Amino acid sequence: MPGYIALSYWQLAASSVFVLIDAALSVLFGLRVHRSLFFAAIRMVVQLALVGLVLTTLFSLVSLLWTGLAALVMVLFAGHEAAQRQERRLSGWWCYGLGTGCMMMASVVVTAFALVTALRPNPLYDPRYAIPVLGMILGNCMTGVGLGLNTLTTSLLTRRPGVEAQLMLGATREAATTPVTREALRSALMPVINSMAATGVVSLPGMMTGQILGGVPPAEAVKYQILVMFLIAGGTGLGAVTAVLGGVYRLTDARHRLRLDRLSLAKAA
Repeated sequence: MPGYIALSYWQLAASSVFVLIDAALSVLFGLRVHRSLFFAAIRMVVQLALVGLVLTTLFSLVSLLWTGLAALVMVLFAGHEAAQRQERRLSGWWCYGLGTGCMMMASVVVTAFALVTALRPNPLYDPRYAIPVLGMILGNCMTGVGLGLNTLTTSLLTRRPGVEAQLMLGATREAATTPVTREALRSALMPVINSMAATGVVSLPGMMTGQILGGVPPAEAVKYQILVMFLIAGGTGLGAVTAVLGGVYRLTDARHRLRLDRLSLAKAA
């Protein structure tokens, strides 16, 4: 007898009625999001089904090569999603490269720290541990990097006269953009701060709930959730700081000028 309650496809189909209710509300109130809602739901189901097949294969192989390739694919997709969430994008390869590089650095460093110090699987690259931990850190890091870069670019556009005035008065690009940098970092870190503040009282996170449903004692599930929240906070902070500072570097130059011409003119859809 498995230590968890198995779900049938009919039970999953029955739970989808709530998506239909949301779609009906969209039509009723004229929100015009029902098509996007259906597309997102179908995309989620297909993606999770494929992930289930991939993880089943990865768990049976336990290969450093395949674990690394799976992690790389996750990072590349996260970079694409982070770029799509920005109202104004950096031009050229910076649009994709900056966020992707920062997320890769932050998520890999924090995941490696967790595997070496706390989890210590044998081998260390065991996908049963490495992939889920990386996924949780990467997902939150993606949100932080996307919010940070979006706030940075939009704030520089709205505050352009003030920033350029400081630059003309002799301020360095670091000093002139400090208020904008702080605002971008606050925006990037606020979701994880709110999540940590509400965890345990307002909400039971998905990982903890899944472990409890799978038969893990609540006290042990709590330990894992605390570890994951600390890792998420570290990964999000590291990724957001490097991405925002990289964005400031790109949108200014060595002569301490504001270079908003390095932003793409077209807004993200």
